[in-house]
Parts: sequence; structure tokens; C-alpha cells
Amino acid sequence: MLRFMPVGDSMTIGSAGEHTWRYRMWQHLRENFGGPFTLVGPRETLYDKAMDAPTSYEYADPDFPRAHLAGWGEGWQHMAPLIGDAVRRCRADVLLVSLGLIDLGFYTDAEQTADNVRSFVAGARTGNPRIRMVLLPVIPNVRAESDAPFAAQVARFNELLAKAVADLDEPRSPVLFASPPPSYDITFDTYDGTHPNASGEHKIAAAFADAMHQAWGVGEVYEAYEG
Repeated sequence: MLRFMPVGDSMTIGSAGEHTWRYRMWQHLRENFGGPFTLVGPRETLYDKAMDAPTSYEYADPDFPRAHLAGWGEGWQHMAPLIGDAVRRCRADVLLVSLGLIDLGFYTDAEQTADNVRSFVAGARTGNPRIRMVLLPVIPNVRAESDAPFAAQVARFNELLAKAVADLDEPRSPVLFASPPPSYDITFDTYDGTHPNASGEHKIAAAFADAMHQAWGVGEVYEAYEG
């Protein structure tokens, strides 16, 4: 059984009642993978906005495997110290990682964030020397639309992330740079300029699915979403 671990921030953990891109990925793999798989991780909850805490189990589909390693307000610097133990305990085979917006917005600049990416990859490999990873760059968001210095940091980080992937990729533990969703639009694909709505969830899932299909032959190309 192939064990996928979604890793991310608020766009990955999702809020009470949401489907999340993790759910869209699960649906896609269930229909297109052709073998046994599951989602794994040390956490299971959604974020409850009313409680301002990750305490909700209010998933839209009760059959969905809820496990993940994601947190509201968490970034590369938060996940790097956790990932080795999480990979080891959950026996993860593939990491699907969407991080960076929180780091750049509140904690670290582009160069520091890229250093944390490298620490994360090294940590993941201590948990499983053959771990495979798909890393998504920071996607469009409302702050980058209105804050030019922040937008420049996002662009710089995405360049450094692509370089880190090229440097860190190796045959026994491959690392992929997922292409950002080409048609992602914060007006149509988010509900607040940052967090994905149903359309955005599908597009994020497609970025991961298409990268794995093209590079590793995993599953099929993600079918276009028509909401």
C-alpha cells in the first residue's frame, strides 16, 4: 500500500465542513491510482474558526481518511523539526507539501525559508531514506496582489524552491517541483483571497496529481473541474 502524507498550512488543514484539496486528491487517486493507497499523518482534525483551534472532525465526507500533517499558521520552519518522526511513525512513502506563504508572511525571508526547505527534506529522509516528495510553490494570494515587497519575496522563494528541488533530487529519494496551477485565480478559486474554494481545491490537487503522473507514472492526469 502506498502511503501519502499531505503536509501544509491553513490551505491544507482546511476548516470545519470543508472538503480540502486532500479530499479532492483522495477522490482522484481512488478513481485513477489502480492499487491500494491511503493518506497518513499524525493529525486528523480540521481547524474550527469558532474555537480558533484545530479541534473539528466535521468533515464533509465521513469516509475520507483524515490523516495529515498540517496546521493553521504553520510553515516550513514549524514542519521541519516534526517531519522525520512523522514520516517514521506513519510509514509515509510520498509527501505532498504545500508550504511557504505563512513563513514569508510572518517568520522568515525567502533565503531563510529555502534553508528550512532543505532542513525539511533532510529530516524527512531520516524517517524514510526512500521517501518521495512533491513540493508546491507558493500560489497566488491576496497579499501578493497588494504588497509589492511581499510579492517579490514570494517570487524569490519560488525560484529558490525550484533550485532546492534540483539540488536535492536523487534517485532513491526523488523530489518533484509541482507546477503552480496555471489558471489559479484568487477571485474565482478562493473564498477570501487565500484559502481555496472547491475550484481551488481541485486545482491544487491537480498540481500534485499531474506532477506525480508525469514524473513517476502514478495515477492519471487530473480531470478538469467544472463547477
